[in-house]
Order: sequence, then C-alpha cells, then structure tokens
Amino acid sequence: MRSNTPAPRSGGQWISCNAPYGAGGLGLHLAHLVEHARENGELGGYSCARPRTGDEQIGQAISSGLAAALLRWSPARYSPGWKSFIHVDAFDRSVASAMAAAPESLVAFVGQALHSFRKARRLGTSRLILVAANSHVSNVATQHRLAIKRYPLESSWLNRAQIAKTLREYELADQIHVATDYTFESFVAQGVPAEKLVKVPLTVSDRFTPAGRKPFDGVFRVVYVGSLTVAKGIPLLVDAFERLSIPNAELVLVGGWATRGMKAYLRSACARNARIKLRAGDPLPHLLQASVCVHPTYEDGFAYAPMEAKACGVPVIVSSDTGMKEYVEAGVDGSVFPTGDLEALISCIRDVYRETV
Repeated sequence: MRSNTPAPRSGGQWISCNAPYGAGGLGLHLAHLVEHARENGELGGYSCARPRTGDEQIGQAISSGLAAALLRWSPARYSPGWKSFIHVDAFDRSVASAMAAAPESLVAFVGQALHSFRKARRLGTSRLILVAANSHVSNVATQHRLAIKRYPLESSWLNRAQIAKTLREYELADQIHVATDYTFESFVAQGVPAEKLVKVPLTVSDRFTPAGRKPFDGVFRVVYVGSLTVAKGIPLLVDAFERLSIPNAELVLVGGWATRGMKAYLRSACARNARIKLRAGDPLPHLLQASVCVHPTYEDGFAYAPMEAKACGVPVIVSSDTGMKEYVEAGVDGSVFPTGDLEALISCIRDVYRETV
C-alpha cells in the first residue's frame, strides 16, 4: 500500500475509511464525517482511497495496489470474505504505519480500525471512535447466513477473521457511532453498554430532489441501487419481479457484482427476461425515472439509496432489517416488509403499481 502526504499528525480529529471520498455508501458516510468535522473546525485530516479534489493538504490517499496485486495470484481472489479482509486490513495497517504523531481523536470504520487504533493509543491519542456502518457484526453474520442459505450463489464478504477483528475493535473503542436505532439496538442486544454508543444521524446530498422527475410514461420502473449481492436481497427482488407479471414493468439494477456466482446469475436472469436491466454509474438519472425504489437487503445499518430515492419523491420499499425503515411512513412514502418475505415484497410492489397506473 502506498500513501501520499500528509500523514496523521497531532492535533484535531483524523478520520480513516478505505472508500473513495463520496463514492458508495461508505464513501458518502466518510464525506459526511469529514464535512461535519471541517465545519466545526475539528478536522486535522483524513485517510481514504481517494480524497476530495482540493484536499491535498489534509487528505491522505492510500493506494490498494499492493493488496490487489497479491490477490491476483492468490486463491483468496475467489473468496469475497478474504478479498474484503485483505483489502481493509492492508488499508488499516497503512494508516497505522503512516501515523507519526497522535491525533487528538481518531475516527475509523468497523473492520479497518484495529491496527490504527493500537498505534494511536500507543502514541497517546485520547479518544478512539469507531464508526459502525452496519449493525453489530454478530447480527450481520446471522443475516448473511439466512440470505446465503436461501440463495447459495456466493459467500459473504464477512468471514471469521473479519468478525474476530471487529470484536476487538469494539473493545478498544471509547465510543461507537451508529446512524440508526436499528443499529443501536443490535449492539445493546449483544451486551455493548448503551453509554458507549452515540447516535449520529446521516443525511443525503441536496442534489437528490424531485426536480427533474418525469411524468409517468407508461413504464412501471422498479429500481434498486447498490451492491448486487445475495446479502442485499438481489435474488429475492428478481424472484419478486418475475412473479409480478406486469407487462409494462422494468427492473433496473444499478450497481456492480463482486463474484462470479452473482455475475452468472444476473446474466442468466437478463437473458430470460429482457425487462431486467443492469446499469452502472450515477444513480440520480435512474431514480428520477423510478416508479418505486426497492431495497430488499437482509441487513443494512442505514441504506443511502432509498433515502436518496425518497428525497427525489420516489416511494420506497425496504426490509425490516435496515435502519432506513425508521424513515419510512407506511402508506405515505413507502412501506416496510419482513426481511426475506417474498410474498410480502410482491404485495408491496403491486400496491405501488396500483397507485401509479
């Protein structure tokens, strides 16, 4: 792993996340934390895969080139769990290696904080803050097992090594930041003291607005935005869509796969049903055309995509194992269905269809 200057230094708050600034759920979460600290005059700097343009003096870019090269020649490249662990652990070690002095506080994300936490503590950092983008790791593991048992197309990105590392991070952290009650309650259920948890709500970019929404053109578009994985409920959504039998409907999946199993599954689904579309890039144009945004995940600490859809004036359907359910007013701007319940998901989509056509 390579990094540019600056390195974590004394004074202020240093924030660490292996995602590019503003890209994907983690990158958006990182951007939220960076801008909040910047506005409050607390930001000492941050480490990530790609900092914001203009932040050369405070943003440390950590390259994953070495980890990617090692994976290219390793059997681990076929394992989502080991691929994820190697990438985030290498990032964590690089942040720790670059840390020459203790920041006043260090904020790091779950699964990529252990080595940097230990280094910061040795240097004298007074406060270690762990950001939990998901619910408690034990709950994540349970939900992933349920999804993969039903749809054995791929394995989870969460393996035993990552679980063990995450549990040690929980112990080291002075505070654990969560975004929703769903996440908060999952930690309390696993015995984490409530006083160690701090709820920090998240918001979406103001570029997501109803402005630009097009009138209904006769095509009922079911849109999903995010990673195309079993744990996110993609096969469940495909099954639901194919059983709807709505002739003027499309399923638009905006995102990318990470495994050969999911790639083969989605290509097969698209081949047998031309109304299933795979898209990539900026989700905004797709949300502005959406009739409904469905987020059928088996677990998600928050879920940016349905919140962005809601901000665009699009009704949303989310599972009960996501923090986003706390922002849905049933019958007004969407609905919540029991996680993994195919019939309930179909019913929710049909309800939106009846109100649309």
